[in-house]
Amino acid sequence: MREYSIAAIPADGIGPEVIAAGTTVLAALERRDGGLKFNIENFDWGSDYYKKHGVMMPADGLSRLKKFDAIYFGAVGAPDVPDHITLWGLRLPICQGFDQYANVRPTKILPGITSPLRQCAPGDLDWVIVRENSEGEYSGHGGRAHRGLPEEVGTEVAIFTRVGVTRIMRYAFRLARSRPRKFLTVVTKSNAQRHGMVMWDEIAAEVAEEFPDVTWDKMLVDAMTVRMTLNPRSLDTIVATNLHADILSDLAGALAGSLGVAPTGNIDPERRFPSMFEPIHGSAFDITGKGIANPVATFWTAAQMLDHLGEAEASARLMRAVERVTGSGILTPDVGGTATTKDVTDAVIDAIHSSNV
Repeated sequence: MREYSIAAIPADGIGPEVIAAGTTVLAALERRDGGLKFNIENFDWGSDYYKKHGVMMPADGLSRLKKFDAIYFGAVGAPDVPDHITLWGLRLPICQGFDQYANVRPTKILPGITSPLRQCAPGDLDWVIVRENSEGEYSGHGGRAHRGLPEEVGTEVAIFTRVGVTRIMRYAFRLARSRPRKFLTVVTKSNAQRHGMVMWDEIAAEVAEEFPDVTWDKMLVDAMTVRMTLNPRSLDTIVATNLHADILSDLAGALAGSLGVAPTGNIDPERRFPSMFEPIHGSAFDITGKGIANPVATFWTAAQMLDHLGEAEASARLMRAVERVTGSGILTPDVGGTATTKDVTDAVIDAIHSSNV
């Protein structure tokens, strides 16, 4: 029996709904495989926890999570709690505390889902965005002085280190090498940001020498939004800073049909700590409790988690089931359907059990 311990943090908004769907699907994979077992422990951390205790998670939160093989995360954010409190109180401490420096966001058009781009079908948009996840614009350095006065100053300092840029660049080149096209696009803004971004460009060229079998090019981030929209077939693997990739990956999800189908892995490539897997869509309080949240991103996120755990066969089985369901037209409202979260979940479970492979 291959056993894995999973820390589930459903957190806020639709997070509990989609994580419940995800754990149900993991249980179906257990039954289908017969030699696979997930020991899942739920943690009630998030905005409701903050309202009761004044913190998003307890002081020993990281030490409690460290023993797990992976973390399955729902969403963070609530309309009555400031966003910087929710983000810096839960998600970012986990990412930074466990040095999950590679944020990996695959995006493709799934069967049955229509892209807003004209004449763009499954196979035409198939990307992986690698986001530097430990420093850059989200380092947390800076401050405010003279609050409330006319001369008030706020600084947000982006930190770029040679170690940080080199390791994410190597990760991106390795990932590009593993994909059929072996093609990487490096995104910066080095025309306007002449220090950290120029260093990104220089390190990209240095690391590229280690990967002669990978073709690469570079783009300014503003031009990249145009390329993603007008020429999606020209892209494959993409690497960018914490801020730039955060924005570009949301655009990518929308171009693929919906943020409701977009997954994320926050990876510690050295496997010193548990990695964390989460859907991109956020807490979506406007649909919380309505039973229509799209669980596909959470299922795809689970497939990423399975790959990371070395369960490639189970991961592939799950993604085949998801694509069979979307291709059959069982879709939630965000992608033009009328199905509920439960409808999609039940259909994916049925596809897992009825598959011959």
